[in-house]
Amino acid sequence: MKKAFVAIMALLAIAAMPSFAQKIKIGVSIPTADHGWTGGINYYAQKAIKDWQAKDKNIEFYLVTAESPAKQVNDVEDLMVKGIDALVILAHDSAPLTPVVKKAYEKGIYVVSVDRGLTEEVQNVYIAGDNPGMGRVSAEWLGKALGGKGDIVVLEGIPCVINSERVDAFKDVMAKKYPGIKILDSQPAYWDTQKGLEIMTNYLQKYKKIDAVWAQDDDVLVGVLQAYKESGRKDIKIFLGGAGSKVMIKKVMDGDPLVQADVTYPPSMIATGISLAVYGARNQPLPGFYQQKIPSKIILAAELITKQNAKDYYQPDSIF
Repeated sequence: MKKAFVAIMALLAIAAMPSFAQKIKIGVSIPTADHGWTGGINYYAQKAIKDWQAKDKNIEFYLVTAESPAKQVNDVEDLMVKGIDALVILAHDSAPLTPVVKKAYEKGIYVVSVDRGLTEEVQNVYIAGDNPGMGRVSAEWLGKALGGKGDIVVLEGIPCVINSERVDAFKDVMAKKYPGIKILDSQPAYWDTQKGLEIMTNYLQKYKKIDAVWAQDDDVLVGVLQAYKESGRKDIKIFLGGAGSKVMIKKVMDGDPLVQADVTYPPSMIATGISLAVYGARNQPLPGFYQQKIPSKIILAAELITKQNAKDYYQPDSIF
């Protein structure tokens, strides 16, 4: 009798535990790697899928990449035909992708939207980096590094909401806390290395004295540093990018006098999005959360990378 009771209790305990026996299909739709950060997105998507497959044989993943919004719309349609239980999407462009994602959401497919977002609330979870935080953290560090005085130039990203959030927060901190720092110029560099090179070349011709550069993005910073090297000038003290590329983190680790810090906007957010989709598709809460539902919005902190902690962020195998 006692043995039977113990056996029953054991079965009840097993039944109460989260089960990975349920077979699920997860579609992951992301842009083609058209620059460093999206290269990182591709790397971390593949890594997350590999990690999950190693520990759970009951998940079938479909990873698709698109070079255009039209291609991505078709990809999502195809994923729905395959009978996916969850969709993880980093929209190529928010507006054209929203209708097809809405169709998936209304069919009961668990939707995790990453980074660029959608024009309607047609997702279960939204995960992104802290764009205003990126601007604030960058301004705080740069203001202190310059001792509150100097002339700087800014290279922005693509003109869009998240770019404005970064730039507005950066300028707000400078205006309120560091009035001795003057922003000489601020232009969009479209998160592109070549545009960074071109704009920085123009800045160097236009302004005879520049104390620091905020490039906002590490891809842009590569072009900025090239322009500065080719100019032969020696007046700029500090260059600050963002997103946490391994190239810039290595410079910080090695004590490069020009690149002393970086601020995260991690492409690994796609990997976290994939994990959220696994739990969401199985209707399981996040481990450690007392709430039954996964949070509807997750904003990842903008973290300052310095020589003291750079090794914790360095991923030599990453594309980005």
